[in-house]
Amino acid sequence: MHRRILAGDRLIAAFLIGCVLFNYPLLSLFDRPSEIFGIPLVYAYIFAAWALVIALMAWAVERRFK
Repeated sequence: MHRRILAGDRLIAAFLIGCVLFNYPLLSLFDRPSEIFGIPLVYAYIFAAWALVIALMAWAVERRFK
C-alpha cells in the first residue's frame, strides 16, 4: 500500500509539472521566430516537455522499491 501512495503522489507531481510546463509564461519564452533542425522553437519545446511528462509518469508507475 505504501508503494501505491508514493506512486499516486508522484503522478500528481508529474501532472502539476505538466501544468506549469504547458502554461502561458513558459510557452511565451519559446515563442520566437527561431528554429531547431527546421522545427519552430515553440513546437520543439512542446514536444520535449510532453516527452518529459510522459517519462516522469512512466518512472512514477514503474519504480521498484526495495
